Amino acid sequence: MVGCQSILATGRPWVVQLAVAVVAAILGANESSMHRVTVFPSPESQGVCATSVTIHGYKCEEFDVVTQDGYILRIQRLPMGRMGIGSRGNRQPVIIQHGVLVDGMTWLLNSPEQNLPMILSDNGFDVWITNTRGTRFSRRHQFLDPSQPKFWDWSWDELVMYDLPAVFNFVYDRSGNRKIHYVGHSMGTLMVLASLSEGRLVDKLKSVALLSPIAYLSHMTTALGVVAAKSFVGEATTLFGIGEFNPKGEPVGQFLKLLCAQPGVDCYDLLTALTGNNCCLNSTTVDLFLQNEPQPTSTKNMVHLAQTVRDRRLTKYNYGIPVFNLLIYGDLAPPPYDLSNIPKDMPMFVSYGGRDALSDPRDVQALLDSLKLHDVDKLSVQFVEDYAHADYIMGVNAKDVVYSQVLSFFTKIPS
Repeated sequence: MVGCQSILATGRPWVVQLAVAVVAAILGANESSMHRVTVFPSPESQGVCATSVTIHGYKCEEFDVVTQDGYILRIQRLPMGRMGIGSRGNRQPVIIQHGVLVDGMTWLLNSPEQNLPMILSDNGFDVWITNTRGTRFSRRHQFLDPSQPKFWDWSWDELVMYDLPAVFNFVYDRSGNRKIHYVGHSMGTLMVLASLSEGRLVDKLKSVALLSPIAYLSHMTTALGVVAAKSFVGEATTLFGIGEFNPKGEPVGQFLKLLCAQPGVDCYDLLTALTGNNCCLNSTTVDLFLQNEPQPTSTKNMVHLAQTVRDRRLTKYNYGIPVFNLLIYGDLAPPPYDLSNIPKDMPMFVSYGGRDALSDPRDVQALLDSLKLHDVDKLSVQFVEDYAHADYIMGVNAKDVVYSQVLSFFTKIPS
């Protein structure tokens, strides 16, 4: 199953999730001959806590958080370790943020001994798992319905402006005004970096752990990635409108077929080529991943991410017509996110892999260059030579290779 497994071993950024849709379709048509999937309980019918947390002996709570622009986000909390070990009173809060086109379930795919939320919970942290707008548990709004295009009129700018602040405010209040540790993977790193560059969250953040960070995507040079990025800039809104981008839907499927027909694009080996050669996945975790992901996002969000690839700059959403940018931003071009504005004394941990084709080491180095004036004792960097993008979430040895370092980083920061 090595060939099949390497195809399914996906990471989180948008181009990987495009590929997931193709592979999932192939598996659906050829399940008996390629890979028989074990069926697990459905989170949609029973909830994340019931299907993935309490069954392992952990207490789990679910809350709804309302953003300033009206979206209702469902978040999960693990307030204490397995079997209720540990008190709530002195536990430091940690927010764990997933990437694009997946949801908080991705952190819970491995066993309790191997997944990050439960490891942190067992080591004395108050763990909060997010689900960004548009994903299955956060498809609600005070006034809008997902069937309305207006519901999907947002990009990751709005995740920076509304989703993260709403979750942070909620957790901060629930935690007795205690500062919060943060873990992000893939686009979850982009969200917090952009937030910090604008001075957001600074008063509530205790530290930041960035796993497989994507602030820059200039060196994502795989054939499908380049083709998809160019296509999304102009063609996506024509094909899909300003609405939902659902990798499991027919319009997206047709778009993927067009991309896969381009010269030099081999969709069978696509996921390994895009995410890198993931070293450490197993078939059970891949089964769970395929049953839970990918999740919808907005077409506008996909276009914005594609702009980051194409323009080789980190800016707010570009409306493509200078006068529109002028009306919204007061300038003909979208303003940049200047990562050099990130507070120099913010404790940060960065971990990246040598085989990651999305969070390419050269792009991570560009991120580190933007942090070159950061306080030396506040920035920790880990390079994992044989890791690729998906290993950070689903790697069977991530506990020893990465999560132990995250835990050590958090515990060294004075409470």
